[in-house]
Amino acid sequence: MKQEDKMLFEKLLEESVAFHGHLCAGQVIGVRMSILGLELLGIRAPKGKDRKKLYVIVEIDRCATDAIQSVTGCRLGKRSMRYMDLGIMAATFVNLETSEAVRILAREESRSLAKNYATDILDKYEQQLQAYKVMKQEELFSIQKVALSIPETDLPGRPLRRVCCDQCGEWVQDGRDIDDNGRILCKGCHGQKYYRILGEIEANG
Repeated sequence: MKQEDKMLFEKLLEESVAFHGHLCAGQVIGVRMSILGLELLGIRAPKGKDRKKLYVIVEIDRCATDAIQSVTGCRLGKRSMRYMDLGIMAATFVNLETSEAVRILAREESRSLAKNYATDILDKYEQQLQAYKVMKQEELFSIQKVALSIPETDLPGRPLRRVCCDQCGEWVQDGRDIDDNGRILCKGCHGQKYYRILGEIEANG
């Protein structure tokens, strides 16, 4: 790693740790993954002039995702990040301007290779943390050039659709409603409710 690249990595890792709350191997992976993804897409200022070009899909809700948010500036709330609950340590970086996309996967083999880079460290988690900082890119990641179609309702911007559920009366945005034989339903009323209502509580003040 060149000196300027090392300095950039250390700066971004420091910012990521401040955002996430602690240093861990996942932070290192997420920072390095983001640097690589941005480089491959030719995006140099993800939080500045290039911020509207970048879209990221993360496949796991672990520490690396916080690092990716910190480095790229992409957020669920900004709709520039999408979370796919796949449980895989991977992320896809998309240049919305060019439609280029790369999926970067953390290689499972990197766990066992860590001992080659930190022979003096006995704790395996600390060993991985330190090794991932200096491990060769090709040992740490698999890279795939991918094609994907992002629905308009998943992109940043104002909601394109907002409708009322015919069953519960709650309003549904961003095309998440379901047409059930002519009835407009929210996903909860269509059998995908993640909670059970016990009662109503009045909001005071």
